[in-house]
Formats: sequence, structure tokens, C-alpha cells
Amino acid sequence: MRRLLIGLVTGALCVAATACGSSDSSGTDSSGSDKASGGTATVKVGLIPIVDVAPLYLGQKKGFYSDRGIKLSLTSAQGGAAIVPGVVSGQFDFGFSNTTSLLVADSKNVPVKAVVNGVASTGEEGADFAELAVKKGSPLKSAKDVEGKKVAANTLNNICDTSTRESVRKDGGDPSEVEFVEMPFDQMGAALEGGRVDAACVVEPALAGIKAKGGTSIASLFFDVSPDLTVAMYFTSRQYAQQNPEMVKKFQEATAASLKYADSHPDEVRDIITTYTKIPAPLVKTLTLPRWPAEPDRASIERLSELGVQDGLFEKAPDLDKLLP
Repeated sequence: MRRLLIGLVTGALCVAATACGSSDSSGTDSSGSDKASGGTATVKVGLIPIVDVAPLYLGQKKGFYSDRGIKLSLTSAQGGAAIVPGVVSGQFDFGFSNTTSLLVADSKNVPVKAVVNGVASTGEEGADFAELAVKKGSPLKSAKDVEGKKVAANTLNNICDTSTRESVRKDGGDPSEVEFVEMPFDQMGAALEGGRVDAACVVEPALAGIKAKGGTSIASLFFDVSPDLTVAMYFTSRQYAQQNPEMVKKFQEATAASLKYADSHPDEVRDIITTYTKIPAPLVKTLTLPRWPAEPDRASIERLSELGVQDGLFEKAPDLDKLLP
């Protein structure tokens, strides 16, 4: 737990600086957001370059944000555990994080506030956008088999290891015997092929790349936690939310519109993914897309909280009433 606390405090230093958007320098408001001309505010958002965040890029293209006076400046990071301290420190105005990392932050009294839903499981076992994957020819056939093995996770103490442990537990294995190895999603395929890990908690588009080389899924991690699992949400710091309620409202509205649009326009989602990931266009057609419901599923978040307590992620249970939108 000491390592986790240190990571939350210092993790901002680990955030990648690959800017995917632009910002203006014509002035700064009290929140630190750059002001553009015509009353448009540049809002800085920390993201992970995965399928989950396609609605933001699509909403940016469709004008859902600009219509509300928002110019997005999007920056890529490895995972929610790195984005959380970036938001709290003011490096980002908003961030995208898996739900478990937000629960961990809240349990540590890190001042975060979820503002709008992010992404959800497909609710289909064996056909989710995140799976426990192994390479072609692997002797591992089910979640129980990863007991005593190395499993890749994009960051430690997040939804990957929580859900992997639950899959192992449900399959009759000992979840405490799984060894997690931290690495970015886009490096997991090579790590599997090279034998550096035995399995990977991997999401699209990296999952499609592994399957293209003959890899297979041995468990539907998110489904095993809850078929309606709220996997991630967009959040801000409580200080930013208190100081900028109108901007938070505009960001909520624009993101909700983006989620709704993405959920009903899968072809446009696949097209936009090629603009911010390195996945080849032909492979994009094979991706399993998640669901983007407008509201988080509280029951599934309560289940994640229960699992976090069970697996020792929290020193105290998170306050969901304080954390959730």
C-alpha cells in the first residue's frame, strides 16, 4: 500500500507528454485553462490511447465540444493511475481513469470527483473489449491457469488486476498467487510472444493485434466482475469542480452527447480510432467495441469497491456518494 500512495502522489511525473491536441496562450482563467479567442476555453484532458476514449475524439470532430465553447487539448498517458495525480496537480483539467483507480484515490483522500461516464463492458462473455489473453499455443486454457503466472497490466492496483483476480477466483484458483507486470497495452503482444508474461489483461485495439497473431482469450475479465461493469469514467479534481461549475457542466453535456453518438455510430468510431492509435485500418474492422452508456452503473461500481476491500487495495472503503456524479 505504501507503493500505491507514493504512486498517487508522484505519478504526475510519469504522465506521458504526447499531446494530441493544441492549446492557446492568449490568457489564463482562474482554473488554469488557457483561453482562446471568441470565448472558447481550452480544456486539458489526460487520456489513454485506447478504444475506450473514441467518443471524445469523435465528439471533438462533430463539434459537440466547440458548440459549448470548449477546445480540447488531449494528452496521452499510460493509465488512470498516472492520470489521477495529473488532474489533482492541475496538469489536466479532466482525466479518463478506470473505476478502480478512482476508488483507490478516493480511499486515500485524494480529492477526485467523477463527472460523467466513460465506458462499459459489452455484457457478453467471450466477446468483450477487454479479455485475459494468451499467445497462440499457450498451455493456459482458463483463468485458474494463471495462478502462479505473470500477467501484464497497464498499471498496477487498477481494474486489470482487480478483475483478473476475480476471474481466477471464480474459476477456482488462488488470486493472491498471480504476479502482475506493469506495461503499456501496446507492448503486451510482444511481451506475450517473447515469454516475458504468460497472459495479459488487454483492451482494444491491442487485443485485436494479439488475436491477429493467433492469440486467444481465456477469460472475460470485466464480465466476470459484472456484465454491466462501469469500466472507467471521466473525472476532475474537487477543487476544479468547485471553482469551475459551469465548465464542468459543459464538459458533462458535451461528453454525454459524444457517448450517445459513439454508441449509435460504430463505423464512425472505427474510423476515428485510426487517427489516434497506430492500429492498421484493416485490423480496426475486427475490433470489439465497448458500450458507452450515458450513466455509470452504480451496482457494478459497488462490486468493484467490494473486491478492492477483499483484495486489500483500500485502507478504508471509498465514499461512493462523494465520488460519483
